[in-house]
Amino acid sequence: MFYTWLAIVVCLAILEMATVSLVSIWFVMSGLLSMIASLFIDNVTIQVAIFVMLGLIFMMLTRKFVKKAVPMKTKTNIDRIIGMEGIVTEKITKSHPGEVKVDGKRWTAVANETIDKDTIVKIMEINSTKLTVKRMEE
Repeated sequence: MFYTWLAIVVCLAILEMATVSLVSIWFVMSGLLSMIASLFIDNVTIQVAIFVMLGLIFMMLTRKFVKKAVPMKTKTNIDRIIGMEGIVTEKITKSHPGEVKVDGKRWTAVANETIDKDTIVKIMEINSTKLTVKRMEE
């Protein structure tokens, strides 16, 4: 059973390295302890119980500390357009969204001012599928 636990630990470690979101690190640790326990205990049920219980205990004890230490905000590829320049393709008013082309794609856009077609704007934020833009200073 020692080699089975070794294989489980290696697979979980590879999974953890591939995900970077602390998915299986607790079970890697409990797997190591189960692997050590397999040297002294032949009962597979006890080994699995050690694996599961210690993994859950490690997770509950350390999760909030890890969350504080490692911020989990994941940026998406679309966040990169914040700060980019775009061109207005349909007039934007305070009461009516318009359209902006940025990075080769057309987006619905809102602004706190009226912005005419063909005006260069800066992307300030993304809210769902709408961009908030402002006129570029000349």
